[in-house]
Amino acid sequence: MEIFAAIGGTAWTVFFFIVALSIIVFVHEYGHYIVGRWSGIHAEVFSVGFGPVLWSRLDKRGTRWQIAAIPFGGYVKFLGDADATSVQHGDVSGLSAEERRHTMTGAPLWARSATVAAGPVANFILTFVLLAGILLVLGIPREEPTVGTMRDFPHEGPTLLEGDVILAIQGQPTPDRETFGTVVSDLPNQRTMSYTVRRGTDELVVEGPHPFAPVVGEVIIRSAAMDAGLQSGDVILRAAGQDVTAFSQLPEIVAASKGDPVPLTIWRDGEAFDLTLTPRIRTVEDETGTFVERYQIGIVAGLAFEPATRATGPVETITLAAGQMWRMATGTLNGLGLMISGAISTCNLTGAIGMAETMGDAARNGAESFIGMMAVLSLGIGILNLFPIPVLDGGHLVFHAYEAVTRRPPSDRALRVMMTVGLSLVIGLMVFALSRDLICV
Repeated sequence: MEIFAAIGGTAWTVFFFIVALSIIVFVHEYGHYIVGRWSGIHAEVFSVGFGPVLWSRLDKRGTRWQIAAIPFGGYVKFLGDADATSVQHGDVSGLSAEERRHTMTGAPLWARSATVAAGPVANFILTFVLLAGILLVLGIPREEPTVGTMRDFPHEGPTLLEGDVILAIQGQPTPDRETFGTVVSDLPNQRTMSYTVRRGTDELVVEGPHPFAPVVGEVIIRSAAMDAGLQSGDVILRAAGQDVTAFSQLPEIVAASKGDPVPLTIWRDGEAFDLTLTPRIRTVEDETGTFVERYQIGIVAGLAFEPATRATGPVETITLAAGQMWRMATGTLNGLGLMISGAISTCNLTGAIGMAETMGDAARNGAESFIGMMAVLSLGIGILNLFPIPVLDGGHLVFHAYEAVTRRPPSDRALRVMMTVGLSLVIGLMVFALSRDLICV
């Protein structure tokens, strides 16, 4: 039975990775295709995947759309290209001036540059659309701290109800989300709190759990908690032999373990059970913005209740999605820089296996998690493709910049050498990232 479960888990992981990657690759290559078409460059082949062709269709513009057997990439082959890289050009001497204009060789520099840049830009657009879509569907918490859905707790007596507006906790006013956060951060680690709430037209004082009770708000992908089967909404009653009344106690308990197994008592659906997790060392950003290594089991704090939300307007959605995308991009580049400098471990680099596991775990966490991780992966692929490495889009743009300055493209011999070097760099990076997947835990 365990063997079949492992096969099922692997199949799940591979399936969702292929789904996510195929969508991202399609969007990336469609960016190349559509801008090339708009700028007068003819695409001969649009392929999702490599290798033997499983399905193909020739459209009315003469472009062959196909799905190939190896679903880990894709390409657009333009007229006059010797291969799918759009750098090595075939013999176009037999073409007329008008026909040459529809090739990557004969098109104006602006058209070639726009076509190349359109791939990464399409990835950025996809990331933005996915983030904006999540905001539009889920909304954001209301400004007044309001109970949406109350989580299930081993707690007796009057408690918070859906729709309660929290006016104060332990007598401290909480008129808005910012003040609510400040008040909660200073609360003692006790199991129950006194809440002043507005319920309909009445103002009541009720008892409820600590706002940041030891509840699992989210399970981090590729973590010890994910592997152990912890779920969002689980309540941690004990950790390493200690009673836990607030989530803030858990980081200290895990850090004190220094990587040794931590026994937990979990409460779920009215029943308590025990399990043991072994913390993994992870690089995280601390309160000062500095990256540090800490032992973690892989859970994120959740409020004792799901906050009530409100819809976002068009301008607010655009602003929030753009801000989130910017933070993701700067965080990615900052992390890469720190790995290169040796400030953080290269175990933070993820290869194909790690990306597949990430997408599989994200799918297990639900649609929101899967779509969010697809946004992250799309952004990462867009950024990677802008690196000034031959065979990547960024390398093409460097060649175009050279042509713009010198008024002539690099020689075929120079292109061949640089393409070989670039391909070696990319393969080397892929192999190194794959080694991180296999070595790091």
